[in-house]
Amino acid sequence: MEDKFAKFEKGKKITILSIDGGGIRGIIPGTILAFLESKLQELDGPDARVADYFDVIAGTSTGGLVTSMLTAPNENNRPLYAAKDLTRFYIEHGPKIFPQRNHFLSSAVNMFGKVMGPKYDGKYLRSLINRLLRDITLKETLTQVIIPAFDIKLLQPVIFSTLDAKWDALKNPKLADVCISTSAAPTFLPGHEFQTKDSKGNTRNFDMVDGGVAANNPTLAALTHVTKEMSILRKRSELLKIKPMEAKRMLILSLGTGVAKNDEKYSAAMSSKWGMLGWIYHRGATPIVDIFSDASADMVDYHISSIFQSEHNDRNYLRIQDDTLSGDVSSVDIATQQNLLKLIEVGESLLKKPLSRVNLESGKFEALDGEGTNEKALAEFAQMLSDERKLRLSP
Repeated sequence: MEDKFAKFEKGKKITILSIDGGGIRGIIPGTILAFLESKLQELDGPDARVADYFDVIAGTSTGGLVTSMLTAPNENNRPLYAAKDLTRFYIEHGPKIFPQRNHFLSSAVNMFGKVMGPKYDGKYLRSLINRLLRDITLKETLTQVIIPAFDIKLLQPVIFSTLDAKWDALKNPKLADVCISTSAAPTFLPGHEFQTKDSKGNTRNFDMVDGGVAANNPTLAALTHVTKEMSILRKRSELLKIKPMEAKRMLILSLGTGVAKNDEKYSAAMSSKWGMLGWIYHRGATPIVDIFSDASADMVDYHISSIFQSEHNDRNYLRIQDDTLSGDVSSVDIATQQNLLKLIEVGESLLKKPLSRVNLESGKFEALDGEGTNEKALAEFAQMLSDERKLRLSP
C-alpha cells in the first residue's frame, strides 16, 4: 500500500474518474470516454487505456458496469474493455437487457408491472455480467474502484471499494455481484442477494438494490475514499509526507449520463394529485426514481463545484453533463436501435458543446465564455493525465 501511494509524493495530482448512473444513457459517458482514450493514445501510444491514468474510478449503476469493464483484468492483465468498445457493448446488449414491448401492450403491461413486479426480469443482464466477469473479485481490479449500492435490509448504503476488498475478505465479493447490485434499479430490475465468506468461515449477507438510491453521482464517494486512504497512510508511515486533501492536488473528471431539466415534465400542481402509484408511475415515467437520482447527482456536483470554485481551482474539476435531454433519449430503458443511435449522437454533440459549469444559484449548466468546447477541455485533461503519469514513471 505504501509503495502504491509513494507515487503521490513523486507526482503532483491525485486523479479520479466518476461515472453517473442512468441505465441505457450510459452510452453518453461511453462516447466521452472513447474520445478521452483516443487522446491518451495520441500522446502515449495505442496501448494506453483509461485505467492506466486514474488512481480511482467510481461508477454507480450503469456507471458501475462501465467502471468494471474498464478495470477488470483480462488474461493478459490488461483492461477487459477499451473505451471505444463501450458503445458497441450497449448497442449489442441494451435491447436484450431492456426488451421493448409492442406499443399496443406497453402501457397496460407497464402499469401492471409497476404494481406486481419489476419491469424487467434481469435474467439476461445477470447472465451477461457473470459471463463477462467470471470469478474476478473486487480486489483484482487494475486500479482502485468505488461502486455504491444500497442494502435494502439494513437501509444503508454500501460503498464497495478495492481498498476494503484487499483488507477484508468479507468485503471482497465477485465483481459480477457488485455490478448486478449497483444496477438493480427499483421498479426496473430485481434486487440482488449474495454472500461473502472469509478463511475463518465467517459470512456476510448482502441484500442489494441500485447504488443510485444513495449516490447516483459517485464523485463525492470517491473523494471520501481517497481522503480515507490518505488518513490511514499518514498514520502508518512517517516516510510519506502526505498532506490532507487540497483541491489543487486533485484532478477530477465527472461524467453525467444526461438529464431532462428543461423538459419540465412534472409540476407541483401535477404531483399534488398523485397517490402512491402516481409517484411510482406517471405517463410512462417513474417520478420518484427521476427525482432521487437527479437530486443526488446535482447535490454532489453543487458541493464539489463550491469547493473547487472557492479555492480557485476550477480547472481541476471537469464535470461534463447534458441537461437538455427530452423525449426517448431521456429514458433509462428505451433500448430500441433508433434510440441507441440517437444517444450516441447526444454524446458526440456533447463533445462539440461549449464547456459549461453549474451555476451555484440556478443549478443549471451555463456555457463559459472563451473556454472552448468539452472536446477541447478533454484534450487538455488528457494532456494533464499524460504528464502526471510520465512524472510518476520517470526515474
